[in-house]
Amino acid sequence: MCARVAIVYNEPHGSRYGTLGEDKAVLGVLEAVAAVHRALLDLGYEVTEVPLLPPVGAVESRLRALGADLVFNLFEGFDDPETEAIVPELLSKTGMRYTGCTPPALKLALDKARLKAELVAAGIPTPDSQLLSPETLSLFRLRYPCIVKPVGEDASHGLSADSVVNDRAALERQVALISSTYRGGALVEEFIDGREFNATVLGDTVLPVSEIGYFLPPGMPRILTFAAKWEPDAVYFKGTKAICPAEISPEDHERVARAALAASRLLGGGGYARVDMRMDVGGTLCVIEVNPNPDISPSAGAAKQAAAAGMTYTRFIERIVELAMEKR
Repeated sequence: MCARVAIVYNEPHGSRYGTLGEDKAVLGVLEAVAAVHRALLDLGYEVTEVPLLPPVGAVESRLRALGADLVFNLFEGFDDPETEAIVPELLSKTGMRYTGCTPPALKLALDKARLKAELVAAGIPTPDSQLLSPETLSLFRLRYPCIVKPVGEDASHGLSADSVVNDRAALERQVALISSTYRGGALVEEFIDGREFNATVLGDTVLPVSEIGYFLPPGMPRILTFAAKWEPDAVYFKGTKAICPAEISPEDHERVARAALAASRLLGGGGYARVDMRMDVGGTLCVIEVNPNPDISPSAGAAKQAAAAGMTYTRFIERIVELAMEKR
């Protein structure tokens, strides 16, 4: 019986994202916390909010003192994205149940180069890519255009119109910028300028597919930049729209759903994840991102997909709790 739920999340604080002007993504967790809290109260749970601050060493004692039956895990890490896995790691040690994906799943997804290798090994199409730095640019072997992104970030950190490069000079500039700004180097990937879809996998269920529609001025790359997600006054934000359910044939919807399920299973299953993909000129669906524990605030894509499946937001949160309670 689950009666007491603790919502654990990272309390926004001064970090390198603020220095980069990207702290809006960090602040976004507060919307999810408030919405999940309301939904859990509607479901009859006793709810406490547990904001976490660095240092990492203080987190374990805080978690051990929770006294909850379940942790609703909205923790996204501190200054280093790799710290996102510390909460489920510590909870696993204590035997406490928690929502969402496991530590190995979170670690795999935050290493985009390793994840892409896993996708290739599993026979799941994904754009060809290389992990490069200014020192290794001589090894570049891909075809232009390419997209350059941080290898270990999410929430579109580091993505802008300049991320799509068409020549050596632009490649060198962007690899140098990403390598010096973010940790782990630059992932350079052959850019697919086709239709973009994403689907949320909830346990073993794929929610209705979304398509990202781009209504941008000529010359602006059709990508989901940081501004498209977090800056309402930006051209990218105004010119990017999620269409759910996607206006595609039942056959294509099934293909997207199968690809999403296959990619999410690389993470181990049991939680919830969003899979992003693009369709190349030959109609092949290529997975470009797998995002465990995606944003579940009411305005985010996962919640909109749940609504398209006929679920209220409260039912969506209830299903996430049920999946956590089903874990062994």
